Amino acid sequence: MPESAAAQAAEAPAALNFPFPEVPEAGTVREVANGIFWLRMRLPFALDHINLWLLRDGEHWTAVDTGLSNDETRQNWDRALSAKEIDGCLKRIIVTHYHPDHMGNAGWLTRRFKIPMWTSECEYLSAHTNYNDKAGNTARAVAELFREHGLDVERSAAIDGRGNGYRRIISEPPHQYIRLLDGDEINIGGNAWRVITGYGHAPEHSALYCASLGVLISGDMLLPKISTNVSVWPFEPLGDPLKLFLRSIDRFTELPADTLVLPSHGLPFRGAHDRVTMLRQHHAERLADVRSACESPTCAADLLPILFRRKLDTHQLFFAMGESIAHLHNLWYRAELQFLGHGDDGVRRFVLSR
Repeated sequence: MPESAAAQAAEAPAALNFPFPEVPEAGTVREVANGIFWLRMRLPFALDHINLWLLRDGEHWTAVDTGLSNDETRQNWDRALSAKEIDGCLKRIIVTHYHPDHMGNAGWLTRRFKIPMWTSECEYLSAHTNYNDKAGNTARAVAELFREHGLDVERSAAIDGRGNGYRRIISEPPHQYIRLLDGDEINIGGNAWRVITGYGHAPEHSALYCASLGVLISGDMLLPKISTNVSVWPFEPLGDPLKLFLRSIDRFTELPADTLVLPSHGLPFRGAHDRVTMLRQHHAERLADVRSACESPTCAADLLPILFRRKLDTHQLFFAMGESIAHLHNLWYRAELQFLGHGDDGVRRFVLSR
């Protein structure tokens, strides 16, 4: 069952303030700022929900993110769009990034209402390469990367056996889009929303900040309770996404401290500066754990029980391996770890630099 709002607030960091503890039921809307309405859709994962946003745009509406492509979510979209508070039709959708809980219904909504999708170029292209199993985004490529980083044959095969899970939970992405770039300002209902591009979680994630309303739609870049997944993937096997992520979230400390943050997961909150500090501390602690483990030669799979102290299903393992590689790479690029090359078993291992 979805986690209750009370439970979420109780487990969230005490330094944060949660002005809207009551979660809207699926298919309903709740106003959280002038002309900004909150929708919540269910997800069939351990992370069991996503927040979506409707912004009044003159006589119409702009939607931010779309939920997974399934019958339940689409029925709840129909319910939400027919709510008494929503007295107009959709004008456009904005997608923060290509992940299926965000991009999932973009194709369905744009084709149904004959409206454009706004997103960044990297997210648009990533949606298509994932949907079509191209450019290193296949389950086989992920399994091979994880095997190279020490994951055993059985669990690697389980990753490979998932096939194209992205295609199963996303409608065919739109074949056209309007491009978002960092610093762009979008006029929505007479308010200027500035694009803040972030990296590390997705290739070119677009958060949206409105100074006149004091609101940040943070997408997945700033969440109140959980740490955003930051992973290495086979299309960039030597990447350092953690460096990019930490650099990106620092930009949120430039916003006013009392900014209302509307995240994709968890409750709306105030305290962005504190949350950035917490996330930096979280990753500093995980990096310290990796350093300790690398007193002797270590691969990413060795780190799983150290960084994730719970049993992982295949879905969770997919993200945990990517995160483990990301933390190794961050220390490697900072010259705190030495890459030992591929062992006789073909596994990449690292050890503390001496």
